[in-house]
Amino acid sequence: MGIIFDKPLIGVVMCQKDLGGHATQTVHNKYIDALVQAGGVPLALPHSLLAAPHLSENAMAVLDGLLLTGSPSNIEPWQYGEAGEEPHADPGRDRLAFQLITWATSHKMPMFGICRGMQELVVANGGALWRDLTEQPGLQGHHEDETQPLDRQYAPAHPVVIEPDGLLATLLGSHPPLQVNSLHHQGIREPGPQLRVEARAPDGLIEAVSLRHHPFALAVQWHPEWQPEQTAGSQALFSGFIQAALHYHRGKEDE
Repeated sequence: MGIIFDKPLIGVVMCQKDLGGHATQTVHNKYIDALVQAGGVPLALPHSLLAAPHLSENAMAVLDGLLLTGSPSNIEPWQYGEAGEEPHADPGRDRLAFQLITWATSHKMPMFGICRGMQELVVANGGALWRDLTEQPGLQGHHEDETQPLDRQYAPAHPVVIEPDGLLATLLGSHPPLQVNSLHHQGIREPGPQLRVEARAPDGLIEAVSLRHHPFALAVQWHPEWQPEQTAGSQALFSGFIQAALHYHRGKEDE
């Protein structure tokens, strides 16, 4: 009896960290849970896929979408033309994410980036970041109070102004104006020529982008994976991503 396909396979980029002296790669449950709730099947993508070119290509060939998660780490500044050290770097994730973004872009595979994932999509397409938003005049604080419990850290912090006629506006439709959480110290300075700005914070900071000439490549600076069933618009973003992944999978079957 054949397997009936109804759920797309979504690759999820992981983060490198040290746990009790052991090198470990992790991804928060909230990303996995949000994908499953939306109808996807998550598959972890380890940094060891960089060991040989065919490894990442083989992995991507069976996938239907790519999720670029948030992370406590930051992209190394030399990746976007800045000097200096990054104390919270994850260079393995940088290299893997950029390689996978390049593959997904060339194959028109759906992508969804969240927080660091949005910054990866921007830097991979020639954009640049503000390394510390608190040093930028005119920008409000966008980071969480880490002394507060998680439900307070992830509570709505500010509205976003959505650009008309974009992918984000299409996905959200008649949803009420979005109030989003805000848990990032860095932000988008220049989006790069390949990206369309989809939303901004009230202070003008870019909060969402999409890749031009791509069926579905959306990234947001906030965290829709946090309790998406309780947050306006979050389910619509994941649902749109999963539907795009299903469409991509059917296109592969027709080839």
